[in-house]
Amino acid sequence: MAVKKKTKSAVSSNKSLKSVDDAIASLKDAATLTSKAVVSTTKNKKKLLAESKRLAKKLATLMKKKKAARAALNKDSSAANQKALKSIEKDIAANKKEAAKITAEKSLAIAELSALKVVAKRATVYTKAIASADKAMSKPKKRRKKRKTAKVSS
Repeated sequence: MAVKKKTKSAVSSNKSLKSVDDAIASLKDAATLTSKAVVSTTKNKKKLLAESKRLAKKLATLMKKKKAARAALNKDSSAANQKALKSIEKDIAANKKEAAKITAEKSLAIAELSALKVVAKRATVYTKAIASADKAMSKPKKRRKKRKTAKVSS
């Protein structure tokens, strides 16, 4: 028995036009989505930076309080002074734990933001290039004027 060979059908113009239009649309969608993601990630990064700054200030004040409590404890080693020092040390430990968590989130956000900015830049550049190419292609062709040659009389 003879086996029929599969023939490749040529791509139709409508199908290829639709394919190109879909690719351009998905590129535009990617550009808008990445720019929105850059905005939201930037907001998140700013929030994390403010939080880490707040925790650093709080840690500085707690260290000053600890120094003062230690001095008070050295003068008078009463139970109240010992309790105050332990309370401050607990606050410092909690603050450091929270700061470590924020620092990890902040570093992830910074890495994500830099990657998103690169992708957004590429997508917008490609979109602009495609738009300018479409604009150049849609212009009508310039028609050249035929040169008139002078008739030579003999």
